[in-house]
Amino acid sequence: MTENVRFTKGHGTENDFVLLDDPEGRAELDPQQVVALADRRAGIGGDGVIRAVRTRRAGIDAPADAPEWFMDYRNADGSLAEMCGNGVRVLAAHLRRAGHVREDRFAIWTRAGLRTVEILDHPADEGAPWSVRVGMGVSALVPAARAVEVDGHQLEATDVDMGNPHAVAFLPADLDLADLDLTRRSPVLDPAPADGANIELVARRGDRHVAMRVLERGVGETRSCGTGVAAVAVAAAHRAGDETGEPWTVDVPGGRLQVGWSAEREVTLTGPAVLVADGTLLA
Repeated sequence: MTENVRFTKGHGTENDFVLLDDPEGRAELDPQQVVALADRRAGIGGDGVIRAVRTRRAGIDAPADAPEWFMDYRNADGSLAEMCGNGVRVLAAHLRRAGHVREDRFAIWTRAGLRTVEILDHPADEGAPWSVRVGMGVSALVPAARAVEVDGHQLEATDVDMGNPHAVAFLPADLDLADLDLTRRSPVLDPAPADGANIELVARRGDRHVAMRVLERGVGETRSCGTGVAAVAVAAAHRAGDETGEPWTVDVPGGRLQVGWSAEREVTLTGPAVLVADGTLLA
């Protein structure tokens, strides 16, 4: 990787990222470099690595009318990911703060296609949260698609496609979300998706209000997952028979996010993006 690449450390509801500012596409990443950057002891540390690169410089197959900026997102294990709802908010705040974009509403190209972002609030102080809304695309849902075994319990799981794959399982009332031991044995999906899936475990908290824990594909349990939050709200609304389009609140270990629907039924995700620190990679 090219030396002296600038980076920003940021997070969205404590789902954290190393963001490389690489407009001209000079910092070619391989999986080993991603793993090293994401390492919390020997690297900078994060749930993933985002490269902010102009779409035309990213070396990808994109349509002629694709937006200027591409989110090159990698999981902490070095694998490619289609989209990241928390990561795209952090990227949006970075692009606006760095002056790479001048508007508060703009589009970003991802491996899941176009995503529109809107800066709702600019923080007055460095390090304070930005508020960002993301158009997450239209979801696809398959109820009772598979089962998930978690901490000795067999639960029914719903498949939700948010540009990346999710398996959403709702806990029975007598099973506490906080009591689940996800470290002793990782949850297992049956049948297992060919390319894996993010797994969300969900508990009801109130009217249009749920809480979740998530195991991200290629990462493990994280404090939050934006696409997972969107998938959970979609599955929860379907389960409740809620077709009003009213927003749902989703609590994650790292905070709280809001999921809504546009008039065109596109899922929207609203929440904070925090830019924590800037630095320069030495090698």
